[in-house]
Amino acid sequence: MEIELKLAINPDHHDRFRRHPLLRRISHQQRTLHSVYFDTPGFDLFRRRIALRLRRVEERWIQTLKAETRSVGALTSRPEWEMTVADGNQPDFTALPVEALELLAGIEHRRVVPVFITEFQRITWLVGNDDAQAEVALDTGKIIAGESNRTISEVEIELKSGAAEFLFETAQRLLRHVPLQIEPRSKAERGYLLCGAMTSSPVKFNRPAFEKNPLAGAVWHATMQAALVHLTANVPGFLEQAHHAEYLHQVRVAVRRLLTAVAVGKPFRKTVSGFNQPLRQLMITSNPARDWDVFQHEILPMILTTLETPDGDSGVDEIVLDRLYHAAAQARQRAQAVLSKPAFTQLILGLGHNLLSLPADDQQRQAKSWAQAVLDARWQRLLERGQNFAKLSDAGRHETRIAAKKLRYAIDIFAPVYPPKHTDRFISTLSALQDELGTTNDRVIARQLLQKLPKRTASISFALGQMSGVLQCQAKQTARVSHEIWEELLASKLFWR
Repeated sequence: MEIELKLAINPDHHDRFRRHPLLRRISHQQRTLHSVYFDTPGFDLFRRRIALRLRRVEERWIQTLKAETRSVGALTSRPEWEMTVADGNQPDFTALPVEALELLAGIEHRRVVPVFITEFQRITWLVGNDDAQAEVALDTGKIIAGESNRTISEVEIELKSGAAEFLFETAQRLLRHVPLQIEPRSKAERGYLLCGAMTSSPVKFNRPAFEKNPLAGAVWHATMQAALVHLTANVPGFLEQAHHAEYLHQVRVAVRRLLTAVAVGKPFRKTVSGFNQPLRQLMITSNPARDWDVFQHEILPMILTTLETPDGDSGVDEIVLDRLYHAAAQARQRAQAVLSKPAFTQLILGLGHNLLSLPADDQQRQAKSWAQAVLDARWQRLLERGQNFAKLSDAGRHETRIAAKKLRYAIDIFAPVYPPKHTDRFISTLSALQDELGTTNDRVIARQLLQKLPKRTASISFALGQMSGVLQCQAKQTARVSHEIWEELLASKLFWR
């Protein structure tokens, strides 16, 4: 079983990394690694989450088969089989053990061919103490698929002996002197992206499954792990494709899930309660980028359609549109900068480190009894915020939306504990309310964004005023729909009681 941490490093910081106090007094080894990755023309191995490679190490060829990866944040572990083979032209399937061959059942060995290669220089240091040892590797080179290539610049920390906590301790020591970033994707995954076997896309939350009547601590722990995986899986996509709004949206959804789990898990959160403030700060710093994404991709097209004349002209000057797009791009760049900083890497490493240990259950408390206490409290808060719903101000609707969102994220933690037939209708109604209140709030925020833009000419001021007027009319229409859904929610059966 291979257990490792993988982190990205800017090539400008390689020398700084090699001079790190943890490494500079340790002898290192340096070698060039050439690896060929194999698959069928239809990428059958990839679809089974299997990586098969031949790597030239000096005069030898090492064959490695890695099975499906299990991740907790930046930490990955996977079954791995490694052996020396005669040459690098074709895999030697006769050298694989029975359990590895079982993973390849049904795949014609003769159809397995090279699909991409990696060529990189690896510098390694062995660090450790009496209890644990790990290999720290600095990899620099390229992934090559046909005419395309992609840079490799990363740090891998692989556990050789001892507990996995040592990997996080080592990574955190390295981070004190060198900026490192989260990189959950293996070289194989990036190679498959390069050769077209897969396309980069935002990753949605994968809800954990539980046996009947699970303990509360197990539910909490699995939820935290799943949310951390969800967060780290979307960070590289946002850093590379910030214009793709869904990446940032999924990052924020993952952070909300972590915040919710920390907030409701009082009996289990002793080790992670200190992460509440950094997670909240992460949400606050990403708010402007998300607000501008919603404006650019959802609000602005609606405004332009509303203002459109019969001849297809919205009447909005290109200068105004350019200013809006520029403001959105700047907000995204600021959010990217936050996720690129060592503080964010430290947050992920800290959470991952703390989640390695299962929490002690609160007197072996069942998840359903915990769920009822949490959901009752959040339901009552929603009822308080939504009193006299039809007469709520924009601020009141915003507070009600936040209460609905907090209830929804708490329900997401506990939903796997209940049969779907008990939960689906309530969740559907609550989601509809959340969506409608969110739409109203998006228009309120959009007006605020427009008001903050500099109005340097009369024409710009007029255009921004027109847009604000459209948003105000739309908000009133949405409010009527929200009231109908609110009444439906009040009549719903509370599945947790």
